[in-house]
Amino acid sequence: MSGQRVGYVRVSTLDQSTVRQLDGVVLDRVFEDKASGKDVDRPQLEAMIGFVRDGDTVLVHSMDRLARNLEDLRRLVRRLTDKQVRVEFVKEQLTFTGEDSAMANLLLNMMGAFAEFERELIRERQREGIALAKQRGVYRGRARSLTAAQVEELRARVAAGVPKSVLAREFGVSRETVYAYLRAERALVEPASAASTSPDAMPG
Repeated sequence: MSGQRVGYVRVSTLDQSTVRQLDGVVLDRVFEDKASGKDVDRPQLEAMIGFVRDGDTVLVHSMDRLARNLEDLRRLVRRLTDKQVRVEFVKEQLTFTGEDSAMANLLLNMMGAFAEFERELIRERQREGIALAKQRGVYRGRARSLTAAQVEELRARVAAGVPKSVLAREFGVSRETVYAYLRAERALVEPASAASTSPDAMPG
């Protein structure tokens, strides 16, 4: 009897969607963490490692979704393969088992190092881009998570009594993002209301 196919998904912030990771891959169960790559607290990762058994297969979109760095990658793959669990990385098209060859271990080290290097290049480009944008005076921080139409729908459904936690899940954002949009709306409405009732605005 073959084991279960178990997916592990991680995104870097609460506002990022996990839909595209392992999209179309047939799985028996999925464990999902929402934490930065440097965050050591990944409860669903530990839950997944505790859940899988001999003969199971763990599938991850890419190496950088499983591990924070090369050392972490080697350690996690070893923890899983020591339990006779296969580890498959979909993007890299690599599979590791408890009977890995010298070539497989070499590929693990090389691809893991490349993934770590690629992440650092991306971060460096982001830092340089932000610095240049600030010099030009055009940096405005993160882009809005929702479109204007989505924000209008969000506010209407809050007014209708839909729980904010439910809306956060449906729109793929954090609850704090939902509250931020509601605060922004109040900030626009309250000054306008105050101006319409001030003595200067009253007819003589």
